[in-house]
Amino acid sequence: MSDRIFFIAALALAVFMVVLGLVPGMNALPAGPVSGGGTDYQRIEVSGEQLNRMVAGGDSDIALEGSGRQANLRIEVTEGTLSDDPLRGPHFILDRDLENVFADRELRITVRAKAADRYGAEALRLNYALGNAAESGWEEFTVTREFQDIVFTYTLPAKNEGSEPGYDYLAIRPVVPEKQRAILIQSVVFEPIGPPRSVSAS
Repeated sequence: MSDRIFFIAALALAVFMVVLGLVPGMNALPAGPVSGGGTDYQRIEVSGEQLNRMVAGGDSDIALEGSGRQANLRIEVTEGTLSDDPLRGPHFILDRDLENVFADRELRITVRAKAADRYGAEALRLNYALGNAAESGWEEFTVTREFQDIVFTYTLPAKNEGSEPGYDYLAIRPVVPEKQRAILIQSVVFEPIGPPRSVSAS
């Protein structure tokens, strides 16, 4: 084998190994906290494969159905398996940048959801939590067999001066009167409304 052929074969093998190493990362689904990076922070949408960022947080079954922008998130829960703690069930973690933007403001959250075809729930519950500091409390909304927008608003408290940035959380789960129930989520949109209250009051 001539030197020329050897070097061409070695280069081809090296390129093949690099591409092979990149392929798993190319197919990886998004994970980790929801951030407003790349937006103007007026509208942060979580949809398609970005819904994979949800954390099960307890004995619940969460999974994407479909792929790409058409993916929906299925959340299934069995009766009696979750406590009322919003972090011990399905929830999104919101990154520190969103905590800073949302603090001291009214936040409108629009969840586009429906009952799942199998074990379809008749209602879902939402709760917005600031770690252990405060929470909106659970609010219940009826769902149908067709996707519909569920609008939930919560006015966040102001941040304590000098406090370290932290995470906020949005918990979503089906209401389970018996056995198990499931919902499908198509998208979740976060929209802060108006300026911080401290600014508007001055």
